Formats: sequence, structure tokens, C-alpha cells
Amino acid sequence: MALTRLRPVVLAAVLSLTATACVTINIYFPAAAAEKAADRIIDEVWQMREAQTPPAASTQEGEKQ
Repeated sequence: MALTRLRPVVLAAVLSLTATACVTINIYFPAAAAEKAADRIIDEVWQMREAQTPPAASTQEGEKQ
């Protein structure tokens, strides 16, 4: 008898979970904005690299190498 009373509740819970699991959210992210962000990140990485790398010793024209 208790099982027949719980059946509608269990069925409603299962259907609710199934319905919410099937929801998909699509987010549009423009390609131009993604490319711009990637370029900015690459520029920042190169600037960090240049700041960490000591300048190479330059040789003058008359010196032997």
C-alpha cells in the first residue's frame, strides 16, 4: 500500500531530474573577440620573456670573435 502512494512521487522526481538533465545552454562567443584575446595573451607572454632575458652583449666591428 505504501508503495502505491510513493509511485507518483518517485515518478515525478525521476521525470524532473530527466528534464533538467537534458537542458543545454549555448553561449555564443564571437571568434573575433577570442582571436583578439589570444593575441593579447601572446603579446603579454612575449613582453614577460623579453623582460626576463638579459640583453645580448654586442660586439664592436674591430673586435675578434
